[in-house]
Amino acid sequence: MKKRIVGFTISAVAVIVVAVASYVSFKVYSANAQIDKGVAAKVNNEVIYVGDLRQSYADHPQIKDKVPFEEFYAKTLDVFVNSKLVYQAAQQARIEETPEYQRQLVTAKEDLARKLYLEKMVEEKANDAAIQKLYDDYVSKFESQKEVKAKHILVDTEEKALEVINKLGRGADFVKLAQEYSKDQVDLGYFTRDMMVTEFSDAAFNMNKGEYTKNPVKTEFGYHVILVEDVRDSKPLELKEIEPQLKNMVTQQVVAEVFENLRNNAKIERYSLDGKLLPEAK
Repeated sequence: MKKRIVGFTISAVAVIVVAVASYVSFKVYSANAQIDKGVAAKVNNEVIYVGDLRQSYADHPQIKDKVPFEEFYAKTLDVFVNSKLVYQAAQQARIEETPEYQRQLVTAKEDLARKLYLEKMVEEKANDAAIQKLYDDYVSKFESQKEVKAKHILVDTEEKALEVINKLGRGADFVKLAQEYSKDQVDLGYFTRDMMVTEFSDAAFNMNKGEYTKNPVKTEFGYHVILVEDVRDSKPLELKEIEPQLKNMVTQQVVAEVFENLRNNAKIERYSLDGKLLPEAK
């Protein structure tokens, strides 16, 4: 048990260190980071501020959601120190004067400019109003379907399925039997007919609430004993349930519109490898 705990701790730390190391290797903090004037470290008299680590922490929501800043600080301070040491060594080696550095610097600047421009466009246009509009469109086009909520017990043989059905007939609890027999998850939640294989759907949608199959249902997965817990007409999902997906869709739309508008308002000439002008892309 102890080994497993130690292994988990090392893995968690490794995730944090790798994530931050990839970040601080190129991130240049502004002078505003020094607002938090606590000194985190000094590397050959060059100061790393607590604010530098706070900024990195804020820029990593996937880490921020899992560990408090104090733990992040303790695990990553040496990452910042090592990063500073390597940068100082690179300066002493005059790496910034090399042609390769200058070439990659141009690429990095362009990449950053593109990223910030697209983020700006998304922030302006992928707003609450755009998300609400997409949600309203989804609701207006929503077509209600019959839904079934069910549990099932999946076994390998018809004999076992019949054994389960016989026990249900004698009053056995479905969930307890599932824990004993089933090789799949028990609770399937709500589903429409097209979400399940045909044989399963045909059986489930021909039963009433509270009924279970009196004969095993054979599918490609094995033999099922199905319990129908509820039958209803489907309704549109609430906005809060699908807001992340809608925001992602709006973001994709905004980015696509940006590219389309830029291309429509630009003069673009494309050439083949032998220097011939290519026809306009459609």
